[in-house]
Amino acid sequence: MHQIKKSFHIAYGHRLLDYKGKCANLHGHNAAVEVTLKAAKLNREGMVMDFTVLGQKMKTWLDENLDHKVILAKADPLAPLLQKQGQKCFLTAGSPTAENLAKLIFNAAAGMKLPVDKVAFWETPTSMASYRK
Repeated sequence: MHQIKKSFHIAYGHRLLDYKGKCANLHGHNAAVEVTLKAAKLNREGMVMDFTVLGQKMKTWLDENLDHKVILAKADPLAPLLQKQGQKCFLTAGSPTAENLAKLIFNAAAGMKLPVDKVAFWETPTSMASYRK
């Protein structure tokens, strides 16, 4: 099995609903996202996928959806207030934890028909959550 991995960086704000720690407060992160693709066979160019193509697809999705956005649960009462003020928000079904963001990005990559194997979401340089099917 062949694998490639590409890393991306995003800045975002969020808060966790129904959480009793300091992450219940609105705060921000500079996160790293690692997308790993896999393939049993290489393409005609000898690649799983061109790094440039992978980079363009994922960076476009990340920029349009998560980078420099406030990521909140749909149920968060702050969401309508921030949106009314023109703040760009991305709303998630559940709490915007690193675990849920890793799965969200995995599903986005799969939806683009990328042969995604794993997404790792580094919320901080020492804290990472990952998702793979």
